[in-house]
Parts: sequence; structure tokens; C-alpha cells
Amino acid sequence: MKAVRLTGLTPAGGAGAPKLELVEIERPVRQTKTDVLVRVLCIGLDGTDREIMNEKYGVPPAGETSLTIGHESLGVVEEADPATGFAPGDAVCALVRRPCADPGCVNCRNGQQDFCETGQYTERGIRGAHGYLSDYYVEDARYLVKVPAGSLAYGILAEPQSIVEKVWNEVQRIQQRLVWQPRTAVVLGSGPLGLLAALTCRCLGLDTVVWSKSPDDSIGAELVRACGAMYARAEDEAAAPAGSGSASAVPALGAFLQRNSRRADLIFECTGYSPLAFDAMAALGPNGVLALLGVTPGNRSIRISSDQINQELVLENKCVLGSVNASRKDFETGLYRLKQMEARFPGLLGRLMTDRLTLEQVPQLDFGRIAVKAVVDLVPREQWTGLVRHEADEVAYSFSV
Repeated sequence: MKAVRLTGLTPAGGAGAPKLELVEIERPVRQTKTDVLVRVLCIGLDGTDREIMNEKYGVPPAGETSLTIGHESLGVVEEADPATGFAPGDAVCALVRRPCADPGCVNCRNGQQDFCETGQYTERGIRGAHGYLSDYYVEDARYLVKVPAGSLAYGILAEPQSIVEKVWNEVQRIQQRLVWQPRTAVVLGSGPLGLLAALTCRCLGLDTVVWSKSPDDSIGAELVRACGAMYARAEDEAAAPAGSGSASAVPALGAFLQRNSRRADLIFECTGYSPLAFDAMAALGPNGVLALLGVTPGNRSIRISSDQINQELVLENKCVLGSVNASRKDFETGLYRLKQMEARFPGLLGRLMTDRLTLEQVPQLDFGRIAVKAVVDLVPREQWTGLVRHEADEVAYSFSV
């Protein structure tokens, strides 16, 4: 079978002469009764994949020198023991992170490996385990989540949406500390994660502002307006180079919100641009929550008004949290929310997936040409409905919204 792999890695990842290639590998087989063989329908590519593909930093499984990439998956079960709860024809997506082996890590031992305390977890397609960008994969049933047949068209978005749902779940728990009636949410960035965050906020009934550097006539801006949110193009006060030590390159988010008489009760930082994260701390309203979802590459440094930020965090009860990856519950909630989005804003999720690729196109992919979201189709979409059990459309989940 075919797979896209980053080859030429060292066993520890990173150094060497890595190369992204389309290769032929053996089709995997089930080894235990809990293993499930999945045929891949499509794979989503995100910012992490971009960094892995461009910077060639993926970490291969122990003792190997290559890594199959891809961690956002949508597939259909081909083989499974009935005891797993899966049957051939079930549409599924897969969790990304696997628990560490440390018996003292209570989160990994209790199904919340996204809160691993040791840092010794593995992540499929990223760190220490092969990903899903291949014709087939085998996965333990514990890490598979059923996707309703009616959600096939947008089921590939379950993984990024799970990250948004994890944040919202955390925010609800944190804000039990007070009487909280949020009105305005601000989303920083109009990439796939930012757009899903904006759609989520609109489903929650929040006045939503998306602050992004993309042009006003971009597809992202159109999608923001189509869901009833406000799109605002960020403007830098000065184009100071990264690492210059100047604070003037930080977008004036707080000033923009003041000019528009808006108080940010909740901010999703989805850009990974660290200066903006600090600007968001100052822009956040009293009792508000700032969620940092963007991973920051490089070693940029800036000067900040640290005393002012510290005072505001303390005196105004502000909360800053970081969040990455997600658990089964978040995936299940994400699938529910995607269905809600499709019902409320028909067609927007399909428009978000702007670039459909074949497996053969991935090694030469230029991420700079991707309008919003790239999806790799391993099986032509017109064949999907014939592979999936439609009597399994009603899926019982356990989640909170």
C-alpha cells in the first residue's frame, strides 16, 4: 500500500537528511483482538503538518528512521472483532496522543493523556508513532471514535474541532469561580482552527470578532461574515523585524476593541504569534479567559509591559490557559458541534475545506498556496457512501456542550 513518509530521520528525530516521499509499505495487520483495521478515506493537514513537512522535524517510532505523517483522520472499519464495538462499514476518526508508560502519571492512566505529566507520550504522525496518511492503518479500538454516516462530508474536522471543545470545556469549569455571563468572544487568526473557534462561538450565541492579517476579501473573511461574526483585519503599528526587541510590532488588539466598544470575555489565540498572545493578555476583559492554542516556533523575543500585564491579571481576575490535543470526550463533543454548525450554517464547513489533494500531490505541496484547509482524499468522495454502514448513523455519545 502507499503512504507519505518523512524518511532519512535519525532515531531521535530531527537531524540527518530528511525527505518527504510517497512510498510503498506493507499493509498492516491486526495483532490483537482489540486491534481494528481501518481503510483511510481522507486526511486533513494542519499547521503541525506544515511544520513537519517544511522543517522535517518529525520523531519516528523507536528504532526507525522514517515517519508516516498525518494525524487528522477519517476512515472506515474494514476488520474488527465484534467485542471491540466496531463493525466493518463503521466510519471512524482516531485520537492522536497515546499515554506514557509511567504508572505515576495519573492522567495517562485515566484516559486523559492530553494532560500527560511526564512528557513521554507519543502522538501518531508527529512523535514516536506512525500517522494515518496511508491507505490503511491499524489502531486499538480504545482510540477510535465512531463518526455518524450523515457527518461524513465534514467528519475530517473532528480532530481540530476537538481542540476547540477541550478549551470550551475547560473554560466552563474555570468560570464556575464566579457568575459569568460572557457576551463577546475574540478569535485571533482565520486559519482552520480560528474559523472553527468562531463557528463554535456563534453556535454558543456569543458576539464574535475574528482578528486576522488575511485580506478583507479572503475566503476566511467571507466565512467569518457568513456565520454572523465580525471580521477585522489586524494592522501592525510598525513592521519591526522579529527579534528586534521592539514592542511596536504587536498588533493593537486592545485599542481596536476599545474603539469598537467591545469587551473581550473570551479570547482564542490561534495564530501561534507570541507577541499577539501578550497583547491579548492586556486586551482581555475583567474576569475573562485567554486560551492559547497556537504553538509558537522559533525563538522570537520582545519587550513587554510586564508590570501592567501582571497587575491586570491579578486585579481583574484574568485567566490564561494553554491547551493542546484532546480526549475522547472532546472528539465526541466536536462531532456533535460540527453537526450543529452544519445545521445552522449550511455549507460553511464544506467551504472551509478549500483544497482537495491526492496522495501523489502531498510530497510537493506548497502550503503557501492553501487558501484555508487542505484535505488529502485517499478514496474518491463519490465512493464513500458505498463503503459506510448507514444504519449506524445514530451514534450514542457521552459529552457536555
